[in-house]
Amino acid sequence: MNIFVQMWRSIFRTGVSDSHLHRVFRVVANFVLHIQPPRVSKEGIKFTYTFCLGGLSLFFFIVTAITGGFLMIYYLPDVDMAYSSMKDLDDIVPFGSFQRNLHRWAAHLMVLLVPLHMLRVFLTSSYKPPREFNWVIGVGLLVTTLLLSFTGYLLPWDQLSYWAVTVGATMGENTPILGAKGPFSILGPEQDIHFILLGGTTIDQPTLIRFYFAHCVGLPGAAAGLMAIHFWRIRKAGGISRPL
Repeated sequence: MNIFVQMWRSIFRTGVSDSHLHRVFRVVANFVLHIQPPRVSKEGIKFTYTFCLGGLSLFFFIVTAITGGFLMIYYLPDVDMAYSSMKDLDDIVPFGSFQRNLHRWAAHLMVLLVPLHMLRVFLTSSYKPPREFNWVIGVGLLVTTLLLSFTGYLLPWDQLSYWAVTVGATMGENTPILGAKGPFSILGPEQDIHFILLGGTTIDQPTLIRFYFAHCVGLPGAAAGLMAIHFWRIRKAGGISRPL
């Protein structure tokens, strides 16, 4: 029995006793408990006030992350094999088509729900002090969500993917300052955002690798970090805002 107590104390440094002091320590040290504010307004947690838009956005992000991990097992980020690996997911891998469609629809719902969540925040004036910085974090999450959806377009490596990325890269090329052909350009054709996106001057293997890394590692990591800050700021502001 003593060895289990010692193991528990080595993991949870607050001890195992049930004193009032240790109860406080367990709450403060526990992320799941501490992220929630000690008090919330009764009106602020009504369904008709928030419509669970923020929670649903988080839920579908988790769904896309889990299903995306499954798809990564079978997907091959190679220009000669990417499309065939996607067809194998649809036709050969057990439940592959279901997982892919679940991933796609969860992503579509995220793109729908995140702007609706921000609209709800705006209409209820929940962006006002002391929550103005959290609004900036929310804008960052909106941009990250849209970029996640866009980078996923290229991965099937079909005609839709090719032309979608062509349009996106051309828009980047004509962006002010950062694009070689945009107004007030300060970068050359091999330094601008178009070249960075494609990894060259044409859509090829470097483009696929860059979009694969952005979609599977870079952007999900950024979204998870921003969400952690977002939830922490809600906690620091006293929980969900109350109706006006």
